[in-house]
Amino acid sequence: MNSLKVKSFDLRKNVIDMIIEGKGGHIGGDMSVIDILISLYLKNMNVSPANKDDENRDRFVMSKGHSVEAYYAVLAEAGFFDIRDVIAQFSKFGSKFIGHPNNKLPGIEMNSGSLGHGLPVCVGMALAGKMDKKDYRVYTVMGDGELAEGSVWEGAMAAGHYKLDNLCAVVDRNRLQISGCTEDIMCHDDLGARFASFGWHVITIDGHNYDELDAAFAEAKATKGQPTVIIANTIKGFGSPVMENKANWHHKVPTADEYEQIMKDFAQRKEAALNE
Repeated sequence: MNSLKVKSFDLRKNVIDMIIEGKGGHIGGDMSVIDILISLYLKNMNVSPANKDDENRDRFVMSKGHSVEAYYAVLAEAGFFDIRDVIAQFSKFGSKFIGHPNNKLPGIEMNSGSLGHGLPVCVGMALAGKMDKKDYRVYTVMGDGELAEGSVWEGAMAAGHYKLDNLCAVVDRNRLQISGCTEDIMCHDDLGARFASFGWHVITIDGHNYDELDAAFAEAKATKGQPTVIIANTIKGFGSPVMENKANWHHKVPTADEYEQIMKDFAQRKEAALNE
């Protein structure tokens, strides 16, 4: 687990470099969600470049598709493509590495980013798995601001009704969205009680703690007769005080001075992780 934590700061650097090269990106949410993606792709999901077309592979949909930079960084680390290509081509004219997930790229199941679509699509994937008697699991990551979309709750209702225990949703609960604090814009407490009322098994964790992430995904896999939601409490911009818990870092390109400080902060936290 500690090796994943160490690796996360290298991948965060790749995200920042990508955003600078592409002259834009959803940097705050990238930093809050990347540990979840690392845990899924590098530890917990049955999907890889070798089995990406296998009908028994696990499925993943990045519902909060605007955090695509973190998704690209993790997919590259998992071997789906070369991170050097991503950084050089991100958000350039004619590039496949566009600002939202693009299923012309290997490893990406569907185009996403129109918020509220990921969970309903994953309900369909999970239901198909049940009908076809397949063993694959289906995962999605949503932003907490995204939960204001009504289609999320239609999907949640259907998942509970069909007892889709092969479905696991993760909420990146960083409590900030583009226009400010989620609790001021459309409050979501108590999320656990809300999902439970739709028949979901609820797990609440620290979304930056790899031991807790790993245990939560194991618990979700062991849960029968219910879909599982993991409410991952995170910090928007996690990794550097320059970005942390600041709504204006939802979409931003660091200045040269900010970049230098962020890289120093990443290096310090990586060193601390190495010494744990």
